[in-house]
Amino acid sequence: MSVFDRLVGQDDVVSVLSEAAQAGSAGPGMTHAWLFTGPPGSGRSVAARAFAAALQCPRGGCGDCHECHTAMTGAHPDVNLVVPEGLHLKLDETRAIVQESFRAPTLGRWHVTVIEDADRMEERTGNALLKALEEPPPRGVFLLCAPTPDDLLPTIRSRCRLVTLRIPTYDAVAGQLEREGVDRAIAAFAAHAAQGHIGRARRLAVDDQVRQRRRDVLDLTGQVATVPGCFAAAANFVDAAKDEAAAVTDELDQAETSAMREAFGADVAVRGARGQGRPRAAAALSDLEKRQKSRSTRTQRDALDRALIDLASFYRDVLVVQLGAGVDMVNVDMQRPVAHVAESSTPESTLRRIEAILACREAIGTNVAPLLAVEAMAVALHAG
Repeated sequence: MSVFDRLVGQDDVVSVLSEAAQAGSAGPGMTHAWLFTGPPGSGRSVAARAFAAALQCPRGGCGDCHECHTAMTGAHPDVNLVVPEGLHLKLDETRAIVQESFRAPTLGRWHVTVIEDADRMEERTGNALLKALEEPPPRGVFLLCAPTPDDLLPTIRSRCRLVTLRIPTYDAVAGQLEREGVDRAIAAFAAHAAQGHIGRARRLAVDDQVRQRRRDVLDLTGQVATVPGCFAAAANFVDAAKDEAAAVTDELDQAETSAMREAFGADVAVRGARGQGRPRAAAALSDLEKRQKSRSTRTQRDALDRALIDLASFYRDVLVVQLGAGVDMVNVDMQRPVAHVAESSTPESTLRRIEAILACREAIGTNVAPLLAVEAMAVALHAG
């Protein structure tokens, strides 16, 4: 067993990381900053966490020891796991991360800082991190994760050793799910439907609600036959993303707010007497509410993005049928709807529909109101 076992279809990456972990600080290939890149689902954060565990493990990532278990779960005192919850990693948060990185390790060989979604850093935030990369702590290691090197400042990526991951094959993902106890047929379906994204494949394989939400998304293709239907379908599409996000964030929000109120021991919403302004407790609650709102917005956008990728995969299958391409379908459970759309449209219209979906993703990424962006996309799907 190894900490790298959950890294599917990345043999070359595992070899590089294992060699560096075994070599130690004086060995070849080891450096103070690493950048893990690859498409969503390639396993960037899995690779970074596994490498953090391997750096702490006396056997280079055995997967069985206390160091491996605590590092992988974020409980190791010398592994600082940073997962940005909002739309951006804020400047004060980054300064705190940098300050923490200079703390000497207490148990392990290194003090490891893992920053998932490092591409969410703004320029001034990146500059705060850059100072630590230019003059790194003597026993510190930074592990950054981003979709591509271009998502980070050139000055940051030039100081990191690049580790590039790829989307694993369908067979590799299905094989991993089978080893985890998933039925072979369900594993094959989930691997294809998730387009090689191992995390999403796991959810599709074990969660009926996730499978139903995906089916609801794909049903939109049959709801855009009329213009009024386009607007109704768009509203349902966005509402579904909101509901999915709320299912993730509401319980967490309530727990955080309750803990803060309990910590202050009072109603933190009450203003101070005699016009003295809000007490410190109320200000803390206000800051918490802002962070929660930002997290909710990000979670909703992520849900919308996953839905749009699923929708694009449907029209990709339509194009495969229209062109007679000899490749596997992604949505093997949607063959009849795919065939119907393929027969009633042309490859040119299918390409226009895919372009409309991609344009919607880009619009939402640039802060266009989600409902407006999805309505425009739905009308474009109708027009073909």
